[in-house]
Amino acid sequence: MKYALSMVFAIIVLLTFTPATLAGPYAPAAGQAGSTAVSKDDASIKGWATGYTNLVYGSNVDPAYQTPEKALGAATGAVRDIVCLGRGGRITLTFSPNIIFNGEGPDLTIFENSEIPGFLELAYVEVSSDGVNFVRFPNDSLTPNSVGAFATIDPTNIDGLASKYRVGYGTPFDLNSLITSTAVLSNTVDLDRITHVRLIDVVGDGTCLDTTGDPIYDPYPTTGSAGFDLEAAGYMHYYLAGDLNLDDQLTMADAILALQILAGIPVENVSNLRDRDGDGKISLVEALGALSYLVNSQ
Repeated sequence: MKYALSMVFAIIVLLTFTPATLAGPYAPAAGQAGSTAVSKDDASIKGWATGYTNLVYGSNVDPAYQTPEKALGAATGAVRDIVCLGRGGRITLTFSPNIIFNGEGPDLTIFENSEIPGFLELAYVEVSSDGVNFVRFPNDSLTPNSVGAFATIDPTNIDGLASKYRVGYGTPFDLNSLITSTAVLSNTVDLDRITHVRLIDVVGDGTCLDTTGDPIYDPYPTTGSAGFDLEAAGYMHYYLAGDLNLDDQLTMADAILALQILAGIPVENVSNLRDRDGDGKISLVEALGALSYLVNSQ
């Protein structure tokens, strides 16, 4: 919640949230030693979500917070620059024309808008290579009991959920943590071709479970802007789909290369791995995709 009353209660709780209560095994709050928080200005962030789909609002979210376009582009650190998912709501983000891949270290970072350290409204994070089949990041919640609407939770008890950190700082996610999942091993999800990221609000009353089946608690019940408040989603590792000549741009040159290949004309220094549809082949899809991008970007 972003109302004055909630802030008063949150501050009161924060004043009683002493270091002695920080007992979990996971990374602490932003600014503390060992934190994994990613600043919105971190140079490792190479781009941001460009679109959304399959947005389903949960309950207890005012129309004032139902502007999903605010979650696109770079994180601003402004607490009202968000879309609120509502209790149990969800949204799928897209990153076209870029494709996220599994690089060294974190690959994604998700930003929420908490003004008070420890006032954490959580969400599951899932990724997909086709927008249909998703795999969820493994997650753990060690918060032992339910908490009230204006209470805080210890970030050292939270792992693999967005968002552990206050506004302006993102929670990182490493695709490498998914390599043993069934979806990846069966090639249903390709970690080197992530096109969609889905966020699902965790209802904080303990009915939602973590990977090991333990209840997840976060501030509950909140109203007005209940649930996860998405500020932005960034990525660290990407390539540009359809960039056949590897210059990190989609230009007429890429369309011409695709047409030359279709015509059987020999070309050099072309990457089949940059194809748009993931079939490892250069076809009319790549030529039309480059042309469409050029037209729409005018």
